[in-house]
Parts: sequence; structure tokens; C-alpha cells
Amino acid sequence: MSSSGFTSTRAKEQLIELMLEMGIKDFRVLDAMSQVSRHIFLDEALWSRAYENRALTIGYKQTISQPYIVAKMTEHLVSHTSKRGKVLNKVLEIGSGCGYQSAVVSFFANDVLAVERIKPLVLKSRENLASLGVRNVLVKHADGFDMTQSKEKFDGILCAAAPREYPKELLDLLEVEGKLVIPVGLEGKQKLYVITKISESEYDEVVYEDVAFVPMLPGISNGNT
Repeated sequence: MSSSGFTSTRAKEQLIELMLEMGIKDFRVLDAMSQVSRHIFLDEALWSRAYENRALTIGYKQTISQPYIVAKMTEHLVSHTSKRGKVLNKVLEIGSGCGYQSAVVSFFANDVLAVERIKPLVLKSRENLASLGVRNVLVKHADGFDMTQSKEKFDGILCAAAPREYPKELLDLLEVEGKLVIPVGLEGKQKLYVITKISESEYDEVVYEDVAFVPMLPGISNGNT
């Protein structure tokens, strides 16, 4: 994918500096963010705004998440680890959109299963990730709610769309010490939840800051709805 002369280095550096100022403390996360070119995930008309700390449209009534939120959710996901590199085996991402969060998480997991309900975004995400040489993310066209029936186990689950209440069945998919990082609530009243699986029967739930995500909807779409 050609950048048509677009230079992102300084803008990216300024964004990372802002992440530090906003409280992102895990330098592993900052390093991953610095290596992912956000403009690749946007239409060229938005490239000049790619490294602003704001959500931007990616079509189909969806957005690419604000960089701070991507960093914060990733930081929560790996907060119980300290080593560099692939500290998680398998991660499930629900609502993967255009693949930006998937690309960041790919630095921390051996394998990422990224689920997206809107087919054109699935295709765009696959193209974006391939252009960056990301090979450990499988992008699947599927209903995120259906993933509650999965037989697989994950070291972390990250959700980039907000259900009214988080599906408790997702907790069954976690390995012990794994985390579910998910926005919860109605539009305008969402909070970021982090639920850690302490044992097969115990969970630790912490509610963090206000967030704003698109709602988590059931079903799959070919892009018309």
C-alpha cells in the first residue's frame, strides 16, 4: 500500500508522547503503538488526522478507536505480565473493525482470533494486516455473541464494542489468570470493565473510566445493515 509521500514519523512520535502524558505506563505497549502505522487503517482522505488522539470513521457506522483507548485496553490485557514479546498464547478480539487494535495486540500474543460482524471490514482488516506483514492474526467474519459457544480457551479477551451487560459466558472461555477487557453500558453511559479469572470459580471485576464505543450488535452483516 503506497503512502503517497505521507510522512507519519513525527506525528506518531507526538502521539506516543501524548500517551505517556495521559498515563500509559507500559513501555511495551507504547513500543507496539509506535510500530503500527495508524494511517494504513484509514481512507487516504483521513491520513492527515491519523495520529490525532481521536476515534475516526471507517465506514458502516463504525470507528477506529481512539489511540489512548487502544493503548489502555492493551495495557490492561497484559498488566499481569512483565516480559517482553509474546506474553500471551491466544487472544480473542471481538469487534475488530479495520484491524488496528488487532495489529497492536499481535505484538503480545502468539495467535489472535479477531472477530468482526461486518464483512467489508473483515476484508479491509485482512488487507491492512497483510500490508504490515502481520501473520499471527486470523480475522473471522462472525457474530461476537456466538463466540460465547466457542470450545477454545483464551489468555485474554478484548472487546471493541459495548454490550449493555457483558456476556458472562465469555468468562468460561478464559484461562486462569486471563482477562476480559470490555466496555459495558448504553451509549453515553459506558464504563471499561476488566475481569480477571482468579480460578475456575473466582473472578475479580474492576470498573475503570468512562468510554464511548459503538454498541455490540448480534448477527452478521454484508455491509448493508
